Amino acid sequence: MRRCIALLALLAVAAWPAGAAPLRTANGFLNANQPWHFAFPRDHAAHDGFASEWWYYTGHVRARDGRRFGYELTFFRFGLRPGAGAPRPGQSAWRGNQFYPAHLALTDERGRRFVHFERFARAALGAGSASNTHLEVHADDWSLTGPAPFHLIAGADGIAIDFRETSEKPPAVHGHNGISTKAACDTCASHYYSMTRLRTTGTLTVDGERLPVEGISWMDHEFGSAELQANQAGWDWFSIQLDDRRELMLYLLRQKDGSVTPASSGSLIAPDGAVTYLPRSAFHVEATGSWKSPHTGGVYPSGWHVTVPSANVDLTLAPTVLDQELDNTSSGVSYWEGAVDVRGPDAKPLGVGYVELTGYAGAVSL
Repeated sequence: MRRCIALLALLAVAAWPAGAAPLRTANGFLNANQPWHFAFPRDHAAHDGFASEWWYYTGHVRARDGRRFGYELTFFRFGLRPGAGAPRPGQSAWRGNQFYPAHLALTDERGRRFVHFERFARAALGAGSASNTHLEVHADDWSLTGPAPFHLIAGADGIAIDFRETSEKPPAVHGHNGISTKAACDTCASHYYSMTRLRTTGTLTVDGERLPVEGISWMDHEFGSAELQANQAGWDWFSIQLDDRRELMLYLLRQKDGSVTPASSGSLIAPDGAVTYLPRSAFHVEATGSWKSPHTGGVYPSGWHVTVPSANVDLTLAPTVLDQELDNTSSGVSYWEGAVDVRGPDAKPLGVGYVELTGYAGAVSL
């Protein structure tokens, strides 16, 4: 679904007459509320016709000495205006129609520590880029290539990842007809898929120490032009990887009056990769506790009971570290993005997951 920094780049959408959704938003970007036939590896690449896009990786890795770590690496692409490509020969190298923020976070479970870092690059002078023909994204010295394997490189201040990730399942496309609906308006949608089971190997550097690691990761790739409405305050998003080789993606879009947007939904991915769409009525998420940030004062849910009755799913999620808040990012937005353990009703470990919570340290405005 991703992600919080994207809210700052979403532009107001004019009202459209009843009938078929328009091909473009009022600002001229492509409207994601149109059927989309995903084709791979093509759709791993950038989609410059849409206003916003992100490639989002989270995962759980283990070092040889048993230490466990969670990580997040996200590359964003935002278009400043539609229809303006890279500088042509003879034009100034300072020209650039795209900008590329990126976030890196690491959770050290044994050390009970969470750190996060940022990059912010414009297309000008080649500081940032995302190919629209193949998967090749970079923001300064952080980079993503792929998909066979996906290769992630990022680091700062003695923390670094150099991971290679091989998919064990085909892409899981969310929603209907390639459309992931976010609200009732004609342009409130995105195109969204996930790589839900990525076998991960590589090197994690912690305080300058290089650790060979292996584990499991999740990738989201989402692109659109106007995903949310002004009355939506934020969201709760869940990715869950079960030991029985099923996965769950769920999102709850919260409105400023405290209700949940009816378009909130999810997907259940079977061991063979088959995707079952989950409407809001098919799952239940209940917070089991809360955590108050010492950094921002925001009060976040902390711990969850998740059920999908039709799939016999009954899970309890608990943060591996309470404080996994990315506070005071350069965008001015703070949000909680963290690794969670997944257990069954008998407290038996059943898998791992990641949770993202936005709008709790102040409502997120469009």
